[in-house]
Parts: sequence; structure tokens; C-alpha cells
Amino acid sequence: MATARRRGMPLRECNLLIRTLARRGSHADVMAVYYDLRGRGLVADSFTYPFVLRAIGVLKVPVEGRKAHAAALKTGFRWDAYTASSLMDMYTTVDRPEVARKVFDEMPQRALVVWNMMIRCYVRSGRNTDAVALAEEMERGGLTPDRVTLLTALTACSRAGDLSLGRRIHAYMDGVTGFSLPVANALLDMYTKNACLEEAVKLFEQMPARNIISWTILVSGYALAGQVEKARLLFHQCTEKDLIMWTAMINAYAQHGCFVEALSLFRDMLMHQVEPDRFTVVTLLTCCANLGALDQGEWIHQLAEGKKMKLDAVLGTALIDMYAKCGHVEKSVEVFERMEGRDTTAWTAIICGLATNGQASRALELFEDMERSSARPDSVTFIGVLSACCHGGLVDEGRKQFRAMKEVYRIRPRVEHYGCLVNLLGRAGQLDEAEKLIKGIPIDKDAMPLFGALLTACKAQGNVEMSERLTKRIGKRGYQIPDVDLLMSNVYATASRWEDVVRVRSKIAHPSVKKNAGRSLIEVKGY
Repeated sequence: MATARRRGMPLRECNLLIRTLARRGSHADVMAVYYDLRGRGLVADSFTYPFVLRAIGVLKVPVEGRKAHAAALKTGFRWDAYTASSLMDMYTTVDRPEVARKVFDEMPQRALVVWNMMIRCYVRSGRNTDAVALAEEMERGGLTPDRVTLLTALTACSRAGDLSLGRRIHAYMDGVTGFSLPVANALLDMYTKNACLEEAVKLFEQMPARNIISWTILVSGYALAGQVEKARLLFHQCTEKDLIMWTAMINAYAQHGCFVEALSLFRDMLMHQVEPDRFTVVTLLTCCANLGALDQGEWIHQLAEGKKMKLDAVLGTALIDMYAKCGHVEKSVEVFERMEGRDTTAWTAIICGLATNGQASRALELFEDMERSSARPDSVTFIGVLSACCHGGLVDEGRKQFRAMKEVYRIRPRVEHYGCLVNLLGRAGQLDEAEKLIKGIPIDKDAMPLFGALLTACKAQGNVEMSERLTKRIGKRGYQIPDVDLLMSNVYATASRWEDVVRVRSKIAHPSVKKNAGRSLIEVKGY
């Protein structure tokens, strides 16, 4: 930079240097050259501002952005379409989309690039409804869209769930612009993500050309609609598969509980010389966790280490969860201690893992560490904390954490939180407090585990009166739950009230009442 100043580099050469530095990602150096040329009295122009404003956005220095905006106002370049677009982009990058809209509104004449940028800014800031509204305003104004307009608008339509404009774009492609593969793929994506699978399939079949993206979108669309078999058939019809396509099908299996099939497909993928990435690995670890397949999970962990995948929050959390669910909690702790960038999800995974493996004290110690860290506990974290209290029989601690969740962290308790506390109080013989806790909870199928936990505690404590009160309360709502009836019959059996046992069990034996069968899994030779 000192060389540029000493030689008195003219504006044209400064702009060339700025562009070169920007392409290299040397954003701090871009700003240094900009300060230098301003210091020498040179006036930045429309070739300077786009790169400088981009650097300001990446460096997250909104104060410098306002200074550059003021300089553009003074020199008249704010009306330049590319400078205005860069200003809008910069303000969106520093989380000020409302200022970006102000820049847009102040433009006396808006070129297509300005409209495209404002729609894109809304999409990037998650204001997809506003993006759709702006695209419709542009449509009413009679401005001819280009491919960028159509693609950005379709992204907004898909995320906002507003298919009206998307269908008009579809008609516009068919009747005006002619077929465009990127636009057709964006339409496919919009239809599949908004439960319009028939329209997506029809479009796919009519497309004169397809690429791997087209196939992947429809495979994912079938999976999203729960049609795994159709996803599998389409996957095997595709002759050229890349990593994203393989991962999409593995995800389809995993999302619908076909964990064995997902792992089998992964082995096929390796045989086709396709190397997994971290997203594939995370999905596979989820499958291993659900199957309790420790050997497979360890092998996938070694594969990730061999490929030098970064042990970040996403991969680390998947490993913690897998090892904990496979009963290898010490390995979970080891992964947690090694991982980088521990977020709320990672802390929650290790706390829940320790809790479910009966290590209540360590779980609560880690929760205290989490409270001292920058991560903030969420509702799932407190399920782990309350579970730890339940496993450890820590009644006072459970009450304290339940209050802290509501009063300190302002988290509204869910059925799962009440379930943990009811279980804890029930095991400690505090049945009246447990019943009082759930008194105001509406009875529905989601709340049944609460009543089941309390009925189990009633059986252990021999409290027939409360059990009858609970079952009557459930019965008033018209629910006929075999599990509840079975628990009630066990309560009667514990109290030696055999006539009542026969009466309740005769209801369970009725053909209209079905009890879900229990299931268990074991790992044999890695499967």
C-alpha cells in the first residue's frame, strides 16, 4: 500500500488493484487502498464502490459503510445502478435490510440489476414474503425479468409457500422465454418443497433436458412426501450419480427410519468410488445411533478422521449422540472435549447422553459449565437436566432446575419436562405434588406418558385411590388406552383386588383394543 502512495497511483490503477485484492479475498487491503486514494484527494467512482462496499460487508464494519454511502451521495454516484446495488448488498450483509430498502426507494430510475438485488436482499434476510411482493410489483410495472430475476423470485416463492407467482413464472418460461434448465430446476424445487409433487413429476417428465440437480431434487421430493420406494426407483434410474445424489437417497432412508438400508446404500456408494463428505457422515452416524450399531459407528468415525474432517459442532454432536446411544458414553465425553465451537446442540447432546447413561452428577456438572459458557440452554437441554435429576433421585435439584427453566430462561415447559418431574416426584413418593403438577394439563394422547408415569408411581406406592382418580379423569375424555388400563390392572393386583384386575383386563382383551408390540434391536457382526 505504501508503494501505491509513493508512486501516486492514479484512480484507474487503484481500481484495478482493488478489484484484484477483492478477488483474492484480501478485504482489509481493499480498504487500505480505498483510504489511500481518498487521502490523496482522488474521488472514488462506480468501479471503486462495488468492491469497497463488498469488503465492508464481509468485514462487518457498518460505520465504514455509512461513510462510503455518504461519500457516494456527495459525488453523485448513489444514482449509479451498480453502486446502489452494492450499497443494498452491504446493508443486508450487516443486517440492515430496511436501509437497503430505503436506498432502493430513493432511486429515481431503477434498472433491472437494482430490482434483482433488492429481491435477493429480502431472500437473504429471510423476508421471503416481501421478496415475493416486490417481484409482483416489478411484474405489474412491466419490467422484463432476466434469469436472475426468475431464479431469485422462485427461491422466495418456495420459502414463502406462495405458489401463485411461481406458477406464473412457469407459464412465462413455457410461453415467452423458452426452456431454461436452471429455472426448471428452481420450479421443481418449489413444487417439491410445497407438497405439489404431481406438478413436479409432470414438469420433470416434460423437461427436454435434465441434469443431476433435476434428478436429486425429485428424489428429495419423493422422500419429503414419504414415498421412499418411488425415491429409490428414481435413484436407480439415474445413470450418473454424484455425491449429492447418493447423500440425498441416504437421507431419504434415514428420515423414514430405514437405517439398515441407508448403511447398505453407503457401502454401495463406496464401491462406486464416491467419497463421502461430512454431511453424509453425519447422516450415517444418526443411523448408527438409532440402530445401536457401535462397530459401524466407530468405523465411520475412523473414516472421518482419515479424511481429516473438521470436528466441528455438527460432526461432533453426531458422534456424541451416536456413542451415547450405543452406551459408550466415555467416548462421547472424549469427543466433546476435543471438538471445536461447542454450541447449544453439542452441550445438550453430551448432557442428555450422560443423563440417559445414568451419570447424573457429571451431567449436572457439565450443565453448570454450559451456564458459564456462551451457549444458552434450550428446552431440549432441560429435558436432559431433568432426566439426570430423575436418574439420580435428586428431587430438590429437579425442582430447582424446573423453576430456573421457567423463571430464569423463560422456557415454557412441555409435556416432556413435566414427564421428567412427575417421574422424579413419583419415585420419591411425592405423589400429591406430582398430581398437583399435572392438574392443569389438558388430557390428550401426547400427555398420556405423564399419567403413565404417575400411575406407575401409584403402583409402587400402593396408592389405589389416586390411580382410580387418574383413570376416571382420562376416561371422561373418551380415551381408551391399553397401556393405561394395563397399569391400572397392575395397581389393583398390587393391592390384591383381583375382581378389579379381571374387570380391567377384560377390557384390554376386547378385539377393538390393540396394544402396540414392544421391539428391541441388537447388533450382530456390525449389522
